[in-house]
Amino acid sequence: MVKLRADTTITVNILKIISDRPMRILLILATSLILVACSSDGKRPGNEMTEREIYEKAVEAIDNENYFLAIETLQQLENRYPFGTFSEQAQLEMIYAQFNGQELEGARASAERFIRLHPEHENVDYAYYLKALSSYELGLSLVERYFADEESQRDPQPARDSFQELNELIRKFPNSQYAPDARQRMIYLRDRLALHEIHVARYYLKRHAYLAAANRGRNIVENYQGTQHVADGLAIMVEGYELLGQPDLANKSLAVLKANFPNHKQLSDGQFVHSGWAQKDRKSIWNVITLGLID
Repeated sequence: MVKLRADTTITVNILKIISDRPMRILLILATSLILVACSSDGKRPGNEMTEREIYEKAVEAIDNENYFLAIETLQQLENRYPFGTFSEQAQLEMIYAQFNGQELEGARASAERFIRLHPEHENVDYAYYLKALSSYELGLSLVERYFADEESQRDPQPARDSFQELNELIRKFPNSQYAPDARQRMIYLRDRLALHEIHVARYYLKRHAYLAAANRGRNIVENYQGTQHVADGLAIMVEGYELLGQPDLANKSLAVLKANFPNHKQLSDGQFVHSGWAQKDRKSIWNVITLGLID
């Protein structure tokens, strides 16, 4: 006997018994088909793999950071074994693979689906966590990841969504292993949202929309206590109210600024110094008359 790979055997002497040439050709072809069907590593084709084998293939792809293959394999697993032994764990692996593979919308959708289908699952907090992280990552473009200073100027909605979703995780699962990291991320997000408000307020000052600027400053003071931007929010309120001709409101804001942030950059010997933002977009009369042709 001659041993073939994948435990396939043939008898050597069988070729001597068959003298008819066409039959010999058929035998050779049949043997070739057997060899092709048996892969070199002994693994079965995808449509013959068991649920465990498909799952382990997906996990191996994740371990190798081949997220595209992992997603493809996990989809195959769900299609073939939607209610199998590994179905719930595979859904969690899918969220992870999509998140790390930058399929962020897919990761959010998969996380929401898992939460809806398995609200009492022991690892549902993980789905909440990755859903929140996907929301924040959706607010980052490829370029903005390398220019952190621009981060506060992009659309803040994904950051707001992420903040709310992280807060939901902490509220529902205060003892989750992901809660400490979620709290730290919320602190960071809150700071970035406050900084975004600063940028918007300065834009309003630049456009001479002083009431809108003052309102943004008040929003920072009222809703972002504990961040490093509260002092700038107060300064914007002072400047906005002064430019509006509202000295009482300006003085009240200035008193709070002096009492809490005496070393603020817009205070000099107890006097308030305007930022200059309101002058940065001021156009001359000739610029207005000529529609920008003459400065």
